[in-house]
Parts: sequence; structure tokens; C-alpha cells
Amino acid sequence: MQFLALVYIDNALLEALPTGEPDAMMRTCLGHADELKADGKLLGFQQLEDASTAKSVRIRNGRTSVVDGPFAETKEILGGFNLIEADSMDEAVQIASQFPWARVGCLEVRAVRDVDAVRRRVGA
Repeated sequence: MQFLALVYIDNALLEALPTGEPDAMMRTCLGHADELKADGKLLGFQQLEDASTAKSVRIRNGRTSVVDGPFAETKEILGGFNLIEADSMDEAVQIASQFPWARVGCLEVRAVRDVDAVRRRVGA
């Protein structure tokens, strides 16, 4: 089974860390990611640019609206993702809890939908 661990960051908490701590956290994170990749538990990961560069696109009643910024107004913004290979949700949560970003934000873990099964179901 695959799970997506979304990384949310509270910039105020991140900026309050002692000088050098965010870089140390990133080094720890990258080392941990390398270990998980070698073990076949981490399939991929990326960081996202700052939320101020984001756009939210919605189509309602045939009208498209594009709004600057993230979808929701919140202190925690989506900062990246980790694609995890795990046998269960419990294992995926355990793996996600090892990333240091839970200290300054939140990691949302969600199962990844089997798109091939959806294609078969909808006949696409």
C-alpha cells in the first residue's frame, strides 16, 4: 500500500528555532529520507515553494477563479510531501512521525488511491 504524508509547516515556529536548527533539521530529514529510500519505504519526496507563490484554482458553475495563496487561511502551510511504502496506516504514521517537521507543523498521512482501479471502475 502507498500513503502520502503531507508536510505542513508553521513558519512562526520554524523562524523561532535557534540559528542553524532549521538547516540541521533538513540535514537530518534528508539523511532519514535516504535511509528510507534505500529500504524501499520512501518512494519519493519534494519540497514546495513558499505558499505566497501558490495559486488556488476553482471552477464553480462554469466559472474559473484563481486566487493567490493556499486554499485555506492557516498558520500551517503545505511545505512538501513524502510518498511512503508501508504495509498499513499504522506503519505509515510511524514512518511519518520520524520526520522532524512534526515539531514545527503537521504531517498529514493519507492513503494513495489506486488510479488503475479507478480507471477500470469508470471505464477510462
